[in-house]
Amino acid sequence: MKLANLLCNIPPDLPEELFQTLLSSPKIRIERIVSRGHQSAPDFWYDQDQSEWLLLVQGEARLQFEDQIVALKTGDYANIAAHKKHRVAWTTPDQDTVWLAIHY
Repeated sequence: MKLANLLCNIPPDLPEELFQTLLSSPKIRIERIVSRGHQSAPDFWYDQDQSEWLLLVQGEARLQFEDQIVALKTGDYANIAAHKKHRVAWTTPDQDTVWLAIHY
């Protein structure tokens, strides 16, 4: 058994978003994502082959879809269908935004 904490061991310098795979198998991948004022490039959209369930563990963020922007705060979660184009429009610049993402 491996015991860990999603809110620990976050690097003090975070020039890019941090993506860490916590568990993976052929059908599922669980990852921790840490953002600190990061956002997707203006012309970049995620268009993933798998669906993604995500939980905002800490911080605040805005996800942009082709037809809307959704504001998320600590405790909010969302399910994004496979090939639903989305991007990170904004994350809290002065606090770590910690996501738990499950790709299935």
